[in-house]
Amino acid sequence: MNPLPIPSDLNAVDTAFMQQANRWAQTARERGNRPFGAVVVSQAGVVLTEAYCNTTETGDCTGHAETNAVRQLSPKVSREVLASSTLYSSAEPCVMCAGAIFWSGIGRVVFGIDAVRLRVFRGEVAEQKDAELSCRDVFDASPRVIECIGPAMLDPCSVPHIGFWKT
Repeated sequence: MNPLPIPSDLNAVDTAFMQQANRWAQTARERGNRPFGAVVVSQAGVVLTEAYCNTTETGDCTGHAETNAVRQLSPKVSREVLASSTLYSSAEPCVMCAGAIFWSGIGRVVFGIDAVRLRVFRGEVAEQKDAELSCRDVFDASPRVIECIGPAMLDPCSVPHIGFWKT
């Protein structure tokens, strides 16, 4: 699988929320978790939730940033609001997280480092490998449109991963 092409520059709003998601990735790392963060924002620009990966802290293998964000939203936020909301993720959502995004009804995803580039950081250690399926494959199978933008902001979104993964 080849790296995804890098999209044109994000607008100022997308850039700011991507930076916020990336700060959560750094927080996750500082707490001993895998370095991933997510922020969900309504169409009106209101932050609905923020989350980070907490798999090490909790021992819950499903505690990925995006899945944690979806758990925090559901059932508190209506599907109508989520349909016009954006999930910002410091990295491309995995298959599980893409499924959670689909089931939540979130209508737009913007992500940082893509899974192909992330695999370079993760190396060949078996417990660090993921299913080699893009979130776009999951979203493309959806009966509704889920807009997906990424990879974006590769350099800053790579920083939390530098020196983190076992080689």
